[in-house]
This record gives sequence, structure tokens and C-alpha cells, in this order.
Amino acid sequence: MPELSVVIVGGLHADARKAAVGQLLADVPGSVVLHHDLATAAAGTVVRTVRDADGLRDAGEAPLVNDCACCALREDLVPELERLADAGDTPLAVVELWDSVEPKAMAEVVTSGGLTVTGVITAVDPALLLPYLGNGDDLAEGGLAAAATDQRTVADTFARQLEYAPVLAVLDSPEADDEDRELLAQLHPTARQVPIGHGDLTGAQRTQGMSGAHSPLAHAALAGFDVEAAAAAQHPACALLPTEADAHGVSTLVWHRCRPFHPERLYQALEDLTCAAARSRGRFWLADKPDTLLHWDAAGGALCVESAGPWLASLPDAAWDMVPPVRRAAAALDWHPEHGDCCQHLVFTSPGLDREGLTHLLESCLLTDAEYAAGRDAWKQLPPVFDTLLEV
Repeated sequence: MPELSVVIVGGLHADARKAAVGQLLADVPGSVVLHHDLATAAAGTVVRTVRDADGLRDAGEAPLVNDCACCALREDLVPELERLADAGDTPLAVVELWDSVEPKAMAEVVTSGGLTVTGVITAVDPALLLPYLGNGDDLAEGGLAAAATDQRTVADTFARQLEYAPVLAVLDSPEADDEDRELLAQLHPTARQVPIGHGDLTGAQRTQGMSGAHSPLAHAALAGFDVEAAAAAQHPACALLPTEADAHGVSTLVWHRCRPFHPERLYQALEDLTCAAARSRGRFWLADKPDTLLHWDAAGGALCVESAGPWLASLPDAAWDMVPPVRRAAAALDWHPEHGDCCQHLVFTSPGLDREGLTHLLESCLLTDAEYAAGRDAWKQLPPVFDTLLEV
């Protein structure tokens, strides 16, 4: 029998997600949808449903694992998919993720279980894009937390869901305008956008409609997916960041410099920089930690700063053989004869972006000529004000 194909469909925009799933069921005869509802996790269980185009086929409960709903999902999902694969009569299993579950973790879980992920799709309502990116509330406040210890926000969760998927199922929303659609295009310019309607097709439409081979969404679901490449595209050292753009009132500023930040001046500017754009991300270079590549990740007025390990220029030559080729290729693009891959590469995307003011603020945080000339030993003596953010 043909191998089971698995497509993961996620996103916090529940109506768009359900419309995408309904369209896949209609487009691919014999397909089924698996969904784990984490809303009951507080009661100690996760509810699993399996349905096809005609309705519910199976339902059951999975107990929490270590009080973690996502752990329970992992423990229950792969066996269910294996059961479908063994039966041999299901061409496509659609894994519809619960609202705040992120596709990266689930794609890696399914692949590690020996199954084939042929697509990852995030469903989006363009009219809701800016409200969700601007929502700094904790998931727990909206009943969307996947575990008691879940400290993610709506904005950062939605941003990762959006940026990980190579395919976006875009709801035909009458409330969306050109600015909304342009914002979506600039946030993820490499994504394939597939328009979807507002719900499932009728039985007659399923019978008379397109076959999976000619359906844009079904084609995207079966096109193939590389888990390792997708992870590399999100890693701060080699992320495929958005490019310069300015249209329909939305701008993307790409700021690239080969001089480190002064830690105190950058720290003082963090609030203004974080609130300057709906979304900003990238990698940056701090003078008091000149060997450490730092990750910048901001949405919803909140900033996450993390260490992503050493710059390649800080590694001994012998260690380069252990670095993935994609990382070496990314470093080569930024390579400076004096500093190697050490650089500032930050990208800010937003409607109404003050490009000139933002650029001036960023420039003011860099080392001055005199500070730069003092050299690395002097830089390392600057106040380590980022240690609290980095939990050093």
C-alpha cells in the first residue's frame, strides 16, 4: 500500500485552521484528521478525535504525561498515526494542532517516529494578523496555555507558527485590506500562500470537485517537507530573515552593521526598539560578550534575548567540521575580513514604521570610534547589563 503522508496544520486563527482542514478533507478522498484538544488538560486528560469527510470516526482520551498536555500529545499522536499507516487505507493524515501548539515540535516528533511529514501549513486570517502580533498577553490568560508552566505569549507563539511553515493557508477574509495582506507578505516572503474559503465543501461539491492532484492546498500538503532545513531556517545564526520592503503602508527595515553594540546604550533603548515594530528578529553582537551570537526575538511589545552559542569566528578551525554546512554558508555571506561573521543583522517589520528614527536609534547604540578602537579587552570590561536577561 502507498506510504501514509502526514500534513500538519496549525495556527491560533481557529476559524482559518478549521477551514483549511475541511478543504483538505474534501480535496483528498480517504483522508482523515487527527486532533488533540488540550482544553481539558486541567482535568487531567487530553481528548483525541479522528474524523473523515463524513464525520467522527473515533474518539478517546489520553492521560497527561508529567502534567504536560503537549507531552501527552506526543505520546498519543505517533501510535495513532502508526495505526493508520498499518491499516494501509488512508492516503493522508491531517494533524490539526490545537490553538497554541507549535508546528516545529510536532513535525520533529512525527518524523522521529519514522513517519513521513509531507507538509506543514499554518492557517491565517489576514485581518487578525496585526491584532495577534500585537497581543502581549500570556497564553494562560486566554485559556490557551499548553501546560501549567507555559509562559509564552499570544504574539510570540503566533509569530513562530507563522514563520516556521513554508505554506500559509490564507482565509478569504472580507475584513482584510491591502495593508493586512502586505504585512503577511513581508513577514514571511518565502512562504507559498494558498487561498482558502470559509468552510468545508458540501458532499456534492466533494463528488464533483477537484481531485487532490489538482487542488492547490492538497498539492502543498503533499509537496514534501524537510524538518532539518526548516529548523535551520529558524536558527538565529542562519535564519531566512525578511528582506527590505515598503508598500501599502507596511515597511521592513533590514539593519546590518559590522560593529558591536555598547551594552548600556542598547539596554536603555530596548523598550523603544521593541515597540518600534510589530515584529523584529535577528542576531546581534554585544561588545562585552564579543564571542557570543545573541538572538533577538520581539513581538507584542515583548523581547526575548537568548544566547545562540559562539560566532563561527570565535571557534578554532578544528571545530568547523562539526558545524552544519548551512551554518557555514550563512556565515560566509556575512564574513568580514577582521571580524568574521560577527555582525548586527536585525529586521523590523510593521505598518507605519519610522525607518529614519529607528535607524538613528540603532546607530546610537553602537560603539563610538574611540570605544571601538580600544579593542576587545576593553570591550569586555563594559558593564554586563544583559546578564539578567540572559540569566547568566
